[in-house]
Amino acid sequence: TPDVVIDETWFSSSVFCKENKKWYPLAKTLAEEAAWKFARENGIDLVAINPGIVIGPFFHPILNFGADVILNLINGAQSFPSPYRFVDIRDVAYAQIQALEVPTANGRYLLVGSVVQLYDILKFLHEHYPTLLVAGKFDAKYEPTCKVSQERAKSLGINFTPWEVGVRDTVESLKEKGFLSS
Repeated sequence: TPDVVIDETWFSSSVFCKENKKWYPLAKTLAEEAAWKFARENGIDLVAINPGIVIGPFFHPILNFGADVILNLINGAQSFPSPYRFVDIRDVAYAQIQALEVPTANGRYLLVGSVVQLYDILKFLHEHYPTLLVAGKFDAKYEPTCKVSQERAKSLGINFTPWEVGVRDTVESLKEKGFLSS
């Protein structure tokens, strides 16, 4: 609900993920659990960076998850449920550097610059790329959403890039790499 704030104390339930066949979140959850266990057992000072859907410019010739999400929206498919928890790739890179360089960095950091509804993304795409967006409804539906705490991320000096910049730069990369025609 809109009054819920997700923070670094939240973890996905591996039982829930298994029962609902959510394999990607399950793999991420189990990997992080194993990393924390290994760090404790070996006296390692671990810092975990947990980004939302990473958007923004990409340099490789294949689609990453975030670019694929945007491409699917442009093509009329909603392959990932709303709301979208976006973070720009440049913010993720900066957070990783800061996690290494800031002496007080410790524990988990959630990186979500914006929680965005499907309607807002489609409206933005329609306004800025009307020839790319497959015709569809832009019904404004109320969708309960949540907030993701940015307090710990901001302690690393992160100033989140607006989601609109990340979406725009994702679309431009999709065009540049030939996934979209101008």
